Amino acid sequence: MKNILVIEDDISILRGLKDNLEYEGYSVLTETDGRKGLEKAREKNADLLLLDIMLPGINGFEICRKLKKEKPELPIIMITARGSEMDKVSGLDTGADDYVSKPFSIPELMARIRAVLRRFSSTENHVPDHFEFGNVVLDFKEYRAFKNDKELQLSAKEFEILKYFIAHEGEAVHRHDLLNEVWGFEAMPSTRTVDNFILDLRKKLEDDPAHPKYIESVRGIGYRFHPNFKNQQL
Repeated sequence: MKNILVIEDDISILRGLKDNLEYEGYSVLTETDGRKGLEKAREKNADLLLLDIMLPGINGFEICRKLKKEKPELPIIMITARGSEMDKVSGLDTGADDYVSKPFSIPELMARIRAVLRRFSSTENHVPDHFEFGNVVLDFKEYRAFKNDKELQLSAKEFEILKYFIAHEGEAVHRHDLLNEVWGFEAMPSTRTVDNFILDLRKKLEDDPAHPKYIESVRGIGYRFHPNFKNQQL
């Protein structure tokens, strides 16, 4: 049974979410206060967090930002009443994996929950805790990365992109697949966001970012990950 933590200060919405999630077979924890919710997320082993943006104590953006640094493996779906483009961008920047805008339908929310849980589960099943290529070492258990024995500062999204690349090693990965599998947003972000993340990853991982060896561009499609580039050149 999957455990879901819901942080929502509207009692009527909170009760409705709890009832529907339990009906679907999930175990549910709830909290109405931002600070208490953050502590509960740190203490409990939740499989997914449903997080409202406007909360007393501390807002959802700050909770998401803190948790993605401490527990990047925790999927987070943000709930917003506004649904504005800036909310979507802010949610993305803090590391949210998906979002729903109030009012939302329960079937849509359940579908999004299943999709996010499936995405995290399938990626984890294909990627080892420890992965090396070239002079780079990735530790997905501790979410740490090193190049030439010096630690790199990778974001939660960058780790998820690398997980997806490793799970699809040697395949041409479409930008839209990365959007669906890593971000989970339907309208936001755009494929340009993917390109910007790849650009930053190349700067951190490649010896010569202008001539990448490991993350190859595939024209008209997206990218291909070649962890054994050096061996291929022998």
